[in-house]
Amino acid sequence: MTPKNEGALDVLQGALETLGFDCHRLVFDGDGSAPVDNLYARLGNDTPNFCFAGHTDVVPVGEGWTVDPFAAEVLNGRLFGRGAADMKGAIAAFVAAVARMLKRDNKLPGSISLLITGDEEGDAINGTKKVLSWLSSRSEKLDACLVGEPTNPTKLGEMIKIGRRGSLTAKLTTFGTQGHVAYPHLADNPIPRLFNMLQAITANPLDQGSEHFPASTISITTVDVGNTASNVIPRSAQAAFNIRFNDLHTSNSLNEWLRTTLNKAAEGSDYDLSVRISGESFLTPPGSLSEIVSSSIKHVLGITPNLSTTGGTSDARFIKDACPVCEFGMVGLSMHKADENCTVSDLNNLTKVYLEVLDQYFALNAKG
Repeated sequence: MTPKNEGALDVLQGALETLGFDCHRLVFDGDGSAPVDNLYARLGNDTPNFCFAGHTDVVPVGEGWTVDPFAAEVLNGRLFGRGAADMKGAIAAFVAAVARMLKRDNKLPGSISLLITGDEEGDAINGTKKVLSWLSSRSEKLDACLVGEPTNPTKLGEMIKIGRRGSLTAKLTTFGTQGHVAYPHLADNPIPRLFNMLQAITANPLDQGSEHFPASTISITTVDVGNTASNVIPRSAQAAFNIRFNDLHTSNSLNEWLRTTLNKAAEGSDYDLSVRISGESFLTPPGSLSEIVSSSIKHVLGITPNLSTTGGTSDARFIKDACPVCEFGMVGLSMHKADENCTVSDLNNLTKVYLEVLDQYFALNAKG
């Protein structure tokens, strides 16, 4: 489980070194988070450098499994295991695609690299972001990147992600004066004030969406006063909420809007607001890379995928500053669930798609 490696990167490194990749194990720590083991592997020295990015860390197993979550059992044409869909399956498919390419071709028309982190499901502090900084310090450039996140809602080939919404999580605390419920005039109840302030930020939509993004959303995730007595007005009340925002906003603009709106609703009363940003919204506009991935999916699967920006955050939010990036991987129906799985046929077809992506990318971009 994140950020523990548990040998997954060792297995991957062994497979890549067999294919001729030069592998670098990069362990980063600091910022108050646990050390994270990462892998950057590159085959070839020429440009362009096509990178595949992903993560071997997984979410906790949880309860309700009917099989061993780490045994990788194949039952009735499905591979079961934590990470099968999110996203060890996609990593395996990409490595298999490269192996087929090398078996077929004598010379690689450029370079292929893999950037694999161990903390995408965790804090995302000592992983992809620091590997990219390490690459920059070596003057090593990525020319395009495909992230193998499980982008497809129900069927392989349905969806490519060309961007992601930003994520802002906030904790709002209102304060009053504790007292007996029989004498409310001697107390100051913070709970109605909290409700009024939450109503102020949720009463109207933030926007109606943009060209490539759905409307931004605010979701209240918890309300709590920690009160164990029914005859006591508490001193404080607390709520948490998350904003998933599109490219019409930034974390700074939303932070300013929140404080202005809450100040007005508080009517001079004391409150506290803490804000944490998981990532800004980003977009790689439809272009050469997404066209290549779309064409490859159409060629292999006969499906024209939708270009989407839905879902949660991913490490593509860091990679977009280095090169054009999009995401395509397995079907995500079972990700993070008990009995996570993918079909063996999808693994085979994803391998074919990735091979076609490599062929089309180098055909279009290789020099000479």
